[in-house]
Amino acid sequence: MAEVRLLGPTEVRTLAESLDVTPTKRLGQNFVHDANTVRRIVRIAGVRAGETVAEVGPGLGSLTLGLLETGASVVAVEIDGRLADRLPEIVAEFAPEAAGRLTVIHEDALRVTDLPGDPARLVANLPYNVSVPVLLHLLEHVPSLRSGVVMVQAEVGQRLAAGPGGKEYGAPSVKAAWYGEWATAGSVSRQVFWPVPNVDSILISFERHTSEPGDEALRRTTFQVVDAAFRQRRKMLRQALAPVFGDAGRATAALEESGIDPTLRGEQLLLAQFVELGRRLQADRL
Repeated sequence: MAEVRLLGPTEVRTLAESLDVTPTKRLGQNFVHDANTVRRIVRIAGVRAGETVAEVGPGLGSLTLGLLETGASVVAVEIDGRLADRLPEIVAEFAPEAAGRLTVIHEDALRVTDLPGDPARLVANLPYNVSVPVLLHLLEHVPSLRSGVVMVQAEVGQRLAAGPGGKEYGAPSVKAAWYGEWATAGSVSRQVFWPVPNVDSILISFERHTSEPGDEALRRTTFQVVDAAFRQRRKMLRQALAPVFGDAGRATAALEESGIDPTLRGEQLLLAQFVELGRRLQADRL
């Protein structure tokens, strides 16, 4: 392991003050200042020396330093220009031997379509206001990502890991399932953040499927079906899917041909059933 000093509460506040950084809700900024939490995340993620890890929203570098401590390389995507510029300097100060293993990309993660080094893992304290869109975007555009652990708002994390039949199961659950298997990996105290958030946090782990259920065209049509099914989730599927299939009659026919009861609701369907409806929608549009 590399010689690394992790950030504590004093270091986080001092660094923020030196940059005149006031954490903003707009960017979803809450900085972790507890070394035990950082090492716990890195351990759960299974980060190993020599591999490349992607991180989104590194902020002041609390988690970045923990990742570098393992001997891994880090590709960090940061939207805030002040933080992106300062992060290499922070790493040079707190982990001088690891500075050459850090690459910082000053960009909105939702605009990133590739990452250098083909990172195999994603480990991040994701900005809570865009956590699901960022996850789905990176999984779509960075196929090298095979696993990861992310910290998100507890309510959001429970949705990502939810299975059919519960109130948490929704569009994010199905879309995430397209890419891999998801599970909760433990809660995180509010007190490890500065500023202290007014929501609970949770760790979510994922393992990517060896192959996805279909190609990009099928993914798009399947996700259209998913969005329609949950847009008004209290509606029966024959009504909810009418807009994408053209009318309730064609939606009912597609459901019946797929072996799905038209009176069911979206929350009762498995990913495979949504994929089959995506195929029907593709065929219907030819």
